[in-house]
Amino acid sequence: MSDHSPAEDYDFNKHDHSAPPKQAPRGAGVDTSDWLISLVDRPVTWFREKIVTPNQTKYPWYHERLRRVPTIDQCYLDDQLCIYEADMQYRRDKNVDNEILNILRYRMDDCVREEYPDYEKCFPLKEAYEVAAANWFTKYGDLGAIHNVKYAFMKQKHRLLWERRHGKVGCGMKSKDNEISAEDNDH
Repeated sequence: MSDHSPAEDYDFNKHDHSAPPKQAPRGAGVDTSDWLISLVDRPVTWFREKIVTPNQTKYPWYHERLRRVPTIDQCYLDDQLCIYEADMQYRRDKNVDNEILNILRYRMDDCVREEYPDYEKCFPLKEAYEVAAANWFTKYGDLGAIHNVKYAFMKQKHRLLWERRHGKVGCGMKSKDNEISAEDNDH
């Protein structure tokens, strides 16, 4: 047996782990494609980082403020873009009204659940919900599952004509005496 250990025969400097391993040589096509990509990507990245991002207003996506667009009655008949924008505005408004109605309903339900034996405290919430539900139904009710801003506008027009001829909806029809006195007040 020899007097020295195997560790003495091992050269520790042979494996230098501080330097990165050598990469395999790359072809000219890879270098050219990297150069072309950077030719397009660098100006775009610079423009985004230096001009676009610093000038953006930061706000959460759920607080997005969309501009109001003209309503359907302000659009020309052949202006399809205006009609489309009015329809999208109508859908956004309907979704907002649906959420308001849901919030009022949940508040009323929570109040009744919390105050059960003595739920008279919840009557103001119930009245607010019923008024909001009646207003929602006046605007969106009886339109069917598939409707758009044109149908809602026609419903509003027909309702206004009905009220002009017969009085407020739900209050019964005008009598002849009311029509005569209303005509006298107009002149």
